[in-house]
Amino acid sequence: MDLNLRNAIISNVSGNDQGQLEDTIVDAIQNGEEKMLPGLGVLFEVIWQNSSEDEKNEMLTILEEGLKKK
Repeated sequence: MDLNLRNAIISNVSGNDQGQLEDTIVDAIQNGEEKMLPGLGVLFEVIWQNSSEDEKNEMLTILEEGLKKK
C-alpha cells in the first residue's frame, strides 16, 4: 500500500469520535466495496499498533474463530 494512501486515510479519520469511527467501519463493511478494504486495513493497523500483547492475542483468537465459521 502506498504510504500516501495510508496517510490520507489516517488524515480523513483523525479527530473523529467513536461514533463516527464506528459509522465509518460499519459503512465500509456493509457497503462491501473492494475499494474500502485499504481503509479498513489502515484502521486495523492503528488498532494493532496500539494494542497490548493480551489484546492482540484476543483479536487473533476472535479472528481465528470467525474464519472457522466462514
